[in-house]
Parts: sequence; C-alpha cells; structure tokens
Amino acid sequence: MKAGMLISPRKIEIQDVKIPEPSRGEILIKIKASLTCGTDLKAFSRGHHVIPMPGVFGHEFSGVVEAIGKGVKKFRKGDAVMAVHSAPCLKCGYCKKKLYNLCEKIMDTKILGAFAEYILLPEHIVKQNAFRKPENRTFEEAAFLEPLSCVIHGMQGLDIKKGDKVLIIGAGPIGLLHLLLLKDKGADVIISGFEQKRLALAKKLGAAIAVTPESIESDVRDFTKGMGVDYVFECTGQPAVWQSAIYYVRKGGTVILFGGCKTGTTVTYDTSRLHYDEITLKGVFHFTPADVKEAYNLLRKRKMPVSRLISGKYLLDDTEQAFLKLLEGEGIKYAIIP
Repeated sequence: MKAGMLISPRKIEIQDVKIPEPSRGEILIKIKASLTCGTDLKAFSRGHHVIPMPGVFGHEFSGVVEAIGKGVKKFRKGDAVMAVHSAPCLKCGYCKKKLYNLCEKIMDTKILGAFAEYILLPEHIVKQNAFRKPENRTFEEAAFLEPLSCVIHGMQGLDIKKGDKVLIIGAGPIGLLHLLLLKDKGADVIISGFEQKRLALAKKLGAAIAVTPESIESDVRDFTKGMGVDYVFECTGQPAVWQSAIYYVRKGGTVILFGGCKTGTTVTYDTSRLHYDEITLKGVFHFTPADVKEAYNLLRKRKMPVSRLISGKYLLDDTEQAFLKLLEGEGIKYAIIP
C-alpha cells in the first residue's frame, strides 16, 4: 500500500509498505478520507515529540472496513466507519479515577498513519472509539470526529448557555470548530485571528465580531459593555497569548487554555486578577470516550456544518503540497484522498 512518510521537516515521501493484517479484536480500514490538522502541521514544519520522524503520520480519518480480526462482532467487512486514533487502557490509576483522557498509556498506544491507503485499528480503539459512519455524512465530514472530540472535551464542565459572551483567540481550524460548537449552544462569540479570509469565514459561521489581535481589548470592552467576556478559549498555543487571555474575561469568568505550548514553557499571571476576581484557568487535553460519543452524535444529527472548514482536496501523492499550502497561510483544513 502507499503511505505518506514524514521523513524530516517539510519533506514527505509516499512509500510502498506492507498492508497490515488484523489480529484478534482489530480491524483494517481502507481510508476514504483523512484531514490535515494543526499538530500535523507542526510536525511537518519543525517536528513534534509525539510524531516520530521518519514515520507515518496523520490521525483524522474515516473509511471502510477491509478486514476484521477474530472476535470482532461490532463491525463487518464493507462497513463505512469513523474513529479516532486513541483510547484509554481502562486499567491505570487515572482510568480508575475516570480521568480517561489522562490515561498513562493513551499516547503510547495511539495510532498514526492516516495519510495512507489503509490503517489498522487496535482492539482498544475498536471497542471504545469506533462507529459506523452515518449515511448522511460524507467521509470527509466523518473524519472530523477526532478534532471535534477534543473541542467538546474542552467545554466539559462549563455551563455555557444562550447569550453568554465568549472570546475565541485563534481563527484556525480548532478555533473555528470552537465557534461552531459555541454557536450550537447559543453563545455570542467574538473571534480573533490574523488571516482575513479566516475571519470572513468566521463571520459567515456566526461570529458576532471577527477581529485582528491588535483590537481585541477595545472590541471585547465594546462587545461586553466593559464587563469582559464570560469565557475565553485560547486556541493558539502561544505563551504570550496564554498570559494576556486573563485580561479579557469578567470577574468570575473562565479561561480555557486549549492551545498547547512547547514543553518547558512558563507563563506569569497577575495574582490579584486570579484571587480577587475569582478567575478560573482551565487546562484541557485530548478527549474521553464520552467526548467521542458526543462528537459522533453531533455529527450524526448534522448539527455541525464542518464541511465548510475543508478548503480543498488533494490526492495522497500530493500530501506535501497540502501542507506547503497551509504553511503559506492558505486554507484551513485539506482532505487527503488516497
């Protein structure tokens, strides 16, 4: 089969590799569509500690079951499926506390290789985080299951309701997915980003205001009549933005730190804002099986117009060109079609 190999930063080779055979509990999926994402882009541009080089990469996908291992009863050959690339072990200390996204083995047992003709799903993912694709969704739309699960996880425990004022910092694919989910909850959203095309799309997707970073402070003040927003979602992974985010939220508000900064990075906060204004800082990471199920149900009900975030399609042989486009600031997400 053909598989996209990330050889070194900014270099992808399409190589012929052996098609894996499913063992007990596993299924082999013939990929119909995979999507680019921000983590993949980081790996392509400069490397990423969870995506080894040289090696396969890509983790947002959907397809059709090509073969099944012994003991699999949930699926049969020919089923159209959607899945994510990880699942908890259900045995470690964190899993026993039901902190499934923090499972000690979740990153070690994840799978990569969605930019390929086939991908093998291990038993723990098959059992917990794989579903039949709804007939009313395309394969490209079904591949949004993983990023939407992450966004849903970041909103768990928050009582976001109609009329709440929310600021999203970062108008990339994750920021725009936040926008879609927040609009579904009835929130009034202001979003900030650098790219005018992305800001224009954000307006079409329901953002009340779409602004560039230099005017955030005044726009938030006007948007909230001086109070500050109820929630801030930081979606850039930039330490300076993590640090400034607390100045846009009202007293008693919450800042969700979604964008991951480089390991070892530190930030400094004004203690009086946190203490006297009772601001909550919330870090979020990955997703749980419950988040995946919720994402699946939202996609199944067609409540998320995710296809509007796909800027175009590339053949598997042209995967590198898709990422070069993203590096140039062109597009949001691209679908890779084997």
